[in-house]
Amino acid sequence: MTIHRGVSGSGFILVTGATGFVGRALSCTLAITGDQRVRAAIRRKGPELTGLVQCVFVPDLTADTDWSSALMGVSDVVHTAARVHIMRDRTVDPLAEFRRTNVGGTLGLARQAAAAGVRRFVFISSVKVNGERTLPGHSFGADDEPHPAGAYGISKMEAELGLRELAAATGMEVVIIRPPLIYGPGVTANFSAMMRWLQYGVPLPLGAIYNQRSLVALDNLVDLIAVCLRHPGAANQTFMISDGEDLSTTGLLRRLGAALGKPARLMAMPSWVLSAGAVVVGRRDLAHRLLDSLVVDIDKTQRVLGWRPPVSVDAGLAGAARAFLLNAHA
Repeated sequence: MTIHRGVSGSGFILVTGATGFVGRALSCTLAITGDQRVRAAIRRKGPELTGLVQCVFVPDLTADTDWSSALMGVSDVVHTAARVHIMRDRTVDPLAEFRRTNVGGTLGLARQAAAAGVRRFVFISSVKVNGERTLPGHSFGADDEPHPAGAYGISKMEAELGLRELAAATGMEVVIIRPPLIYGPGVTANFSAMMRWLQYGVPLPLGAIYNQRSLVALDNLVDLIAVCLRHPGAANQTFMISDGEDLSTTGLLRRLGAALGKPARLMAMPSWVLSAGAVVVGRRDLAHRLLDSLVVDIDKTQRVLGWRPPVSVDAGLAGAARAFLLNAHA
């Protein structure tokens, strides 16, 4: 059954995960710069959103969550909420937990959105659907065959498959975006740890790492999401995103150090030595992120949408560094 869709701008944009890293920035930006009203779905109180955003509380993201009040008057949905990748997951069955939220929760929301007449559903997926690493000279494309290596990537892939089936059955347009590592003001986890290492002048044995990693500044991701909400060519497509410039771990640390005003103290150590040491201390996952390559191809995104990253790598790093320093001095 095909459900009649409204036109862009005819109702609210619902943003899920609106107190998270991506959702908060997106909600505020859309509310300030867009021509649609923004409704933010939040599980708990977090950093205050702009007063232009209408907030609605929802329980945990599961297949049984009732979204009826949140979806009232909504024409478009951006789904950023997810159970995120955890470096040292202690759950008994990680895949089941990821599926509960990232598959069941996503498809439960999407089905209700389609029934409510939502025009377009933008899903923030992950490059991990493609895989964990790329070989030299190769990159991940939006239409490549997926090869997720972990529970998180598998759950995102299964959510994508379910959304495509729902789009075909209902006529609700689905757009999928697969970002690599996202950085920007308020970033946490490994990226924040790198800034702390640089700020405190910690000597790092990462001065001879010749890999290539695609990253995306938060501002660039928010910009692409806004384009995907309104561009007719985005309907039922999958897109990769990056800053358009790939960096080695060594290069990233040097440029991030420059942004912090703290030149990186790097020692040259062969990557095989670092990899072996990481295995010994049980940090294989961290070694993969620091030593392996992961490059994405954004040609389709540029060609179909006419999109170019508005923020350069150095500008993005500067924004992340400013926020980190302000928080450190607060």
